[in-house]
Amino acid sequence: MIQFKVSTHGAELQSLQKDGKEYLWHGDPKYWGRRSPILFPMVGKVYGGSFRVDGKEYPMGQHGFARDSEFVFDGERYVLAGCPLEKYPYKFELSVRYRVDGQRFYAEWEVLNVDTKPMHFQLGAHPALMLPDYHEEDPVHGYLQCFDASGNVVKQPMLSHGLDGGYLTELDAPVPMPVDENGLLTITGETFAIDTFMLEHGTVKSVTLLDKARRPYLTVGSDQTEAYGIWAPYKPGCPFVCLEPWCGITDLVGFKGELSERYLNHSLKPGEKFAFTYWIEICSL
Repeated sequence: MIQFKVSTHGAELQSLQKDGKEYLWHGDPKYWGRRSPILFPMVGKVYGGSFRVDGKEYPMGQHGFARDSEFVFDGERYVLAGCPLEKYPYKFELSVRYRVDGQRFYAEWEVLNVDTKPMHFQLGAHPALMLPDYHEEDPVHGYLQCFDASGNVVKQPMLSHGLDGGYLTELDAPVPMPVDENGLLTITGETFAIDTFMLEHGTVKSVTLLDKARRPYLTVGSDQTEAYGIWAPYKPGCPFVCLEPWCGITDLVGFKGELSERYLNHSLKPGEKFAFTYWIEICSL
């Protein structure tokens, strides 16, 4: 049976267990002080640390402010009813509902525009999952495998951009992820020297974490995935990996356009809603 705990701070998942076994990272700041933050209204960084609406600049930190905001639990949903307009110039409601169905844990998010003008945003998940049976001295800590919308293995995932200081850089041509003939990415102490693998264009909808014996351990996915991020801190002894379905992505180096012109921007007219669901499926070994 799957059980979970949530904090009102950031509406952040704090624990995800099945039959008493913990699958979620516990937030030790030695490696990373978060567990499963909600990325809103930005995924990644805005270039130069600020975004623009109608020519006016607004400072914004990495991944937006939802992860550091206090939500109110109404008995079913965690709700964030807006923020100061000098921080983000739109009136909105962000609500989060968590539930379990069989072997799957679901996170269901909804963005509602309660303003009188169109609003622009991005939204993404960032759950950190424990590597199975982790021991720092092991040469291999597990494997990752990507799947498309039909559940087929993506044998050769491609990286369309590079990264420079957390921003996208243009490549002369797409670069393949370092996977084997079965599409498996080996997790070692050096895998995330690259920082983040960012798989764009919606080709990857879910990613499975496999144990050292190549048995599926858990899967994180969303049918709505536009870009998928795979990240872990490049620190010796890091025992987790973040599997991140996104509706949005970090800025390109040098981007100076309006918020509405950001790559993978989402827009809502007054009164419109945007619903996003991702899931974590825990496999039976």
